[in-house]
Amino acid sequence: MNETIEMAQIFKALADENRLKIVQLLSCGSLCACKILESFEFSQPALSQHMKVLINANVVKGERQGNWMHYSLNEDTMERLKEFVVEILCASLSAGCGSGVNSRC
Repeated sequence: MNETIEMAQIFKALADENRLKIVQLLSCGSLCACKILESFEFSQPALSQHMKVLINANVVKGERQGNWMHYSLNEDTMERLKEFVVEILCASLSAGCGSGVNSRC
């Protein structure tokens, strides 16, 4: 998949404040859906919809353990996202924006 398309899907998934908060929660490690729900005032079906969006964007991975799903960040995707954002920031902060968008600072 084209990197720009992949990043657009990730940013679209993260554009919702609830999904962004879920990602923040998962940044500290894997969590059971029941623990994620404790941080929100919406239903389990609503959480499932948010998780579906995050999983489809490859931001989150889910694993069933008993009756509950356990979720964690997809570390590969997070690394690619970090690199993409760093490239943009480096290009915007340096005088040579046109001198190779893919070069590192």
